Amino acid sequence: MAMEAHEIEALIRANFPKAKITITDLAGDGNHWAAEVVDESFRGQSRIQQQRAVNAAVKPEIDSGKLHALALTTKAPE
Repeated sequence: MAMEAHEIEALIRANFPKAKITITDLAGDGNHWAAEVVDESFRGQSRIQQQRAVNAAVKPEIDSGKLHALALTTKAPE
């Protein structure tokens, strides 16, 4: 029931089409992921606001248990 990196990226990209997204499998098991999302829409937002927006994009998969763990790094482009 694990997810693949491209599936997680597609979920995030649906809400952030122009973002630079990097997905990393932290444990090699397809269950523990990290995502770095860099998007202009984050400019002026707190980290909490940014991460809530990304979490909303993946919430259905988290709620279903398909996506077990996702560590987030978010920021606006430099």
